[in-house]
Amino acid sequence: MGDPRKAKKNYTRPRSIWTSDQISSELYVVGSYGLRNKKELWKAQTEIARIRNQARSLLALPIEVRQEKETKLLNYLSRFGLVSNNSTLDDILNLKIEDILERRLQTMVMKRSNLKSPYQARQIVVHGHVSIGNRIINLPGYLVKKDEETEILVHLTPVVEALNNTS
Repeated sequence: MGDPRKAKKNYTRPRSIWTSDQISSELYVVGSYGLRNKKELWKAQTEIARIRNQARSLLALPIEVRQEKETKLLNYLSRFGLVSNNSTLDDILNLKIEDILERRLQTMVMKRSNLKSPYQARQIVVHGHVSIGNRIINLPGYLVKKDEETEILVHLTPVVEALNNTS
């Protein structure tokens, strides 16, 4: 069965969290995307930093070694809709925190369903009123893949009843 992986932090905090510019910019992003706390913001920042570091390390490699790894990274990011299919490593270096926050299920539901606020979208997702395909997803931070965008369904009636009626 193997040994279980050790749980580790999947985000890094900023070095100083008490600067007024940083507080105001973080609060704006947290409020506009309906994040529960700054930890969710820091997770997205860490993910963007990880992707950009990969792109930087690929740029340092010789061209013949870089080609295969570059296509893998670009395919991975295009699957999530973060970059287009004909992008380059420079496009990856231009990614911002908003690009990854736009791919969250909570944000997608808010934009597609004409809801009043991102917090209302979060509540609908957490209460299990959203399904992708035939799967109920109650994680507001779920990153929606590009091919799953069309399969997002918001059921204001309980999802189990709605799925039973369609089958």
